[in-house]
Amino acid sequence: MSAPKTNLETQRRRHIVPLIGMALVVIFGVGLILFWQFEEAARGDSPGTDVTDSPDARPNDATNPPVTPAPIE
Repeated sequence: MSAPKTNLETQRRRHIVPLIGMALVVIFGVGLILFWQFEEAARGDSPGTDVTDSPDARPNDATNPPVTPAPIE
């Protein structure tokens, strides 16, 4: 079964605005994701830096076990 009215020029004119709108939304979404990724990369730690490199850091090993809270009675 075929469509009753297949005037391509009329269909093109009616669909151009929604298609442009959808393309703008896609471009905005991709731009937002790229901005987010670059922001995260800019804020991230540089390679080679470790939290234990600071003089205040304490290793969590057998000589310094983690503190566990006392049970509530």
